Amino acid sequence: MRNLITVSQGVEASEYGKVLLSDVMVTRKRNLFIGHTWNSVDIKIAIGMFLVHFLALFAPFKFTWSAFWAGFISYVLCGIFGITLSYHRNLTHHSLKLPKWLEYTFAYLGVLSLQRDPIFWVSMHRYHHQYVDSEKDPHSPTFGFWFSHMGWIFDSGYIFEKYQERKNVEDLKNQAFYRFIKRTYLLHPFAFATLVYVFGGITYLVWVVGVATAWGYHVTFLVNSACHIWGNQVWNTGDLSKNNWRVALITFGEGWHNNHHAFEYSARHGLEWWQIDFCWYTIRFLELVGLASNVKLPTEDQKLKKSFASLNKVK
Repeated sequence: MRNLITVSQGVEASEYGKVLLSDVMVTRKRNLFIGHTWNSVDIKIAIGMFLVHFLALFAPFKFTWSAFWAGFISYVLCGIFGITLSYHRNLTHHSLKLPKWLEYTFAYLGVLSLQRDPIFWVSMHRYHHQYVDSEKDPHSPTFGFWFSHMGWIFDSGYIFEKYQERKNVEDLKNQAFYRFIKRTYLLHPFAFATLVYVFGGITYLVWVVGVATAWGYHVTFLVNSACHIWGNQVWNTGDLSKNNWRVALITFGEGWHNNHHAFEYSARHGLEWWQIDFCWYTIRFLELVGLASNVKLPTEDQKLKKSFASLNKVK
């Protein structure tokens, strides 16, 4: 598909080139090492990321089937219920409503995924949708693949520079639970890692905290990077968002990203019957048993307005 983002004024299209094997033009760069001042937040995040990935390196030497399945279950719980259902579809986009006890339980699973607290995560993702693939997008591939994938995480100065006031998440700031999690965030991963070690030793620590968390990081990051570079656009969203079935399979449905940007409020991302969306199946089950309500889906009229056929008809 075409690159829908124009090159910034004064920047030659050939200066940085395109992202490999794509038509996405890199129009600006931020270097994490040259001219970048690492503050205490950046250093703490880098240390945490290093420790998680370092632990994961021991996986071949600490393999047991029980530890493997413990890591897999941890990834599923934190991935489906914590990040995908809670942080993303429930808290960020209000795609459904849950009883508060269940909302907070799922959000806490998101905390254990080590992807920052709900207030930060939701704020960044709302800014992503507000400024998608523009200069103010927190993680657009127009800054390059690696910056969109994970480089932006180590550049808190960039975040502060773009969003000094961060007033787009007042709904969470008004709740004592989310304020408490934000204030005490670091305590929770440490407590989780300690419990894993006490009950399973270094082997379970490697697989549950190391492998499962590192895998969870990168599949989430692929939604920010790969799903704005490689795949198909079926809706007229005016941005670089793509549907990528490979990413969808490993992210419980998040890879249907062009669908999501077309209808960001939708609780269902895999809009076609063949578009596998495990998070949607979970939401549907919760709705059937009375634990989810106000589940939002796009109407046929809304789909028509976002279709390329509608755009061509206007032209």
